[in-house]
Amino acid sequence: MNKNIEFYGTLGSACESEKTLEEMFRTGMTGVRVNLSHQDLEDRQEWLASMRKAAKPELLVDLQGPELRIGKLKKPLILEEGKKLILGKGGVKLSKQILGSLEKGSEILIDDGKILLTVKKAKERYAECVVLRGGVLKSKKSITIPGLAKADLMNIHNAHEAGVTGVMLPFVRGAQDIINLRKTLEAEGVGDIRIFAKIENLAGYEAIDEIIPESDMIVIARGDLGMAVPLWELPTIQKDISERCKKAGKPFMVVTQLLHSMEEAMVPTRAEVSDIYNAVLDGADALMLTGETAAGNYPGIAMGYLVQTAKQACAYLDKDNDK
Repeated sequence: MNKNIEFYGTLGSACESEKTLEEMFRTGMTGVRVNLSHQDLEDRQEWLASMRKAAKPELLVDLQGPELRIGKLKKPLILEEGKKLILGKGGVKLSKQILGSLEKGSEILIDDGKILLTVKKAKERYAECVVLRGGVLKSKKSITIPGLAKADLMNIHNAHEAGVTGVMLPFVRGAQDIINLRKTLEAEGVGDIRIFAKIENLAGYEAIDEIIPESDMIVIARGDLGMAVPLWELPTIQKDISERCKKAGKPFMVVTQLLHSMEEAMVPTRAEVSDIYNAVLDGADALMLTGETAAGNYPGIAMGYLVQTAKQACAYLDKDNDK
């Protein structure tokens, strides 16, 4: 296999043991992703020690990032300019991680910026806001807090000690998001850490040409991206991003549901292995499993299918190039 593809698995309860990690590395895994939306690096010291015993792989941390989602509403809310809105206890449900990132004066963008709020009072369990730009608020809409969250800054501060080699930035909207993160990394003395720009909304896709030169790798994150467009449009977007990255000479990763059925089944579907194969033919430089390794029943076997399928695609490419 002439092409050096990176293969990542996501940390979770299914693969935390040293034995399981060793199996995944043995089958070809080259790196591990830690999702920091649900935990901090400081909380993962025991696992990091186990991982280092098994191997010394690439370690990616997936930051909380600037965008999350509001909770489920009983019915849509009409937000009028100048009116008060409570986020958290007694109002619109928000996760603790979002509330913990808010402070007086913070601006909050909802539903891709259609609604704009400013925080007048921030407490541990709620935040009192004023509507600057109104609209209709519906369940599960995106909520964006410009800039890096406090938790992200703390994790970046601990990145060197933890052995982090790459940072994944979610919901990238433009080049400035990457530039700001790089400045933060350099200020913390870890400017050599690679930046993986996750394209998972329309804003990021539409700005892909300015994001590519600022990033070390582009991540085609099909989970949220597939929620931003009709699903039948997703393959076209994936192909387009792939082509743009290849033209610019920028490495790219494909992620989400590569082997989704293997969270439960020992053998993947024919469609799944074809998806992996075609991603490699399209030029993917990295592939990542998420729930398959984090919570699936067969993390080691799933990684084996990922690696072996990619090798077959590479062999086909090598044969084609020899003609």
